[in-house]
Amino acid sequence: MMKFSVLIAHYNNGKYFKECYNSLITQTYQNWEAIIVDDASTDDSLVTIYALTKNDDRFKVYTQTTNKGCGYTKRKCIDYASGDICGFIDPDDAVYPQALELSVKAFERNTKIVAAYSKFMICDEFLNSVHVFKNSKQIYNNRYFFNTHIEVSHFFTFKREAYLKTTGINAALSNAVDQDLYLKILEVGHAKFINKILYRYRTHSNGISQKESKQSAKESFSKIILETMIRRGIRKILNKRIPQQYHHPDEIYTFLQYQNNILYRMGIRIMLSLQSIKSFFNRLMG
Repeated sequence: MMKFSVLIAHYNNGKYFKECYNSLITQTYQNWEAIIVDDASTDDSLVTIYALTKNDDRFKVYTQTTNKGCGYTKRKCIDYASGDICGFIDPDDAVYPQALELSVKAFERNTKIVAAYSKFMICDEFLNSVHVFKNSKQIYNNRYFFNTHIEVSHFFTFKREAYLKTTGINAALSNAVDQDLYLKILEVGHAKFINKILYRYRTHSNGISQKESKQSAKESFSKIILETMIRRGIRKILNKRIPQQYHHPDEIYTFLQYQNNILYRMGIRIMLSLQSIKSFFNRLMG
């Protein structure tokens, strides 16, 4: 039975944590641990976390004496994890009751995949449902996939052994950390899209991914894309040479405009159909 490590990088989100906690203890899948790394919170968050988790040894709480940032803290979460499968949950978000179970089943049904991800519900500050994020879908994974349309997102789960084959999360990142993780994991193998809503994403004024940080996130994501291109040995796209140094986000995104072309999108659909047929026959033949 696979063990699941729920990873929670925490900073000053104590007032939202109870809903995250409740969503974990009501999971239909029971073989899990929760790794919580607090990044030197300045409020009373740890009091709340300890009070809720003190009698449940599935929760393992670690603290940092100084604030290290999101990338460093998420990297530490994986360092402490012992599960076969890992998945990040933000402390102000929550998961649906079958999130862990359906994620584990995806890996059990297809032992060759290294990651699985699902649909997610965008919620208001009080975690009331607003609408389903529409971009999530099965991807055709190759060296030119950069997740620029955010098809891969919450609830992203991955094999820890696959992560250990990568260079790991960039500890210096303050945002776009998840994108760095997704692209590195997808270089190791393929991912399965679970066509279910498994994650509740809270929007509020304190969130690091809200309007005031969109430009910063765009810059970080474009830097990650360039690093990914270089790491994958991509020198040109459509005969245009990839820069070896970062200058501006728009420069990077100009290399990816072909992804909006209708012929390109039709080609991806065809490749996904062929991939699905191949997968069906592989299962049929045992």
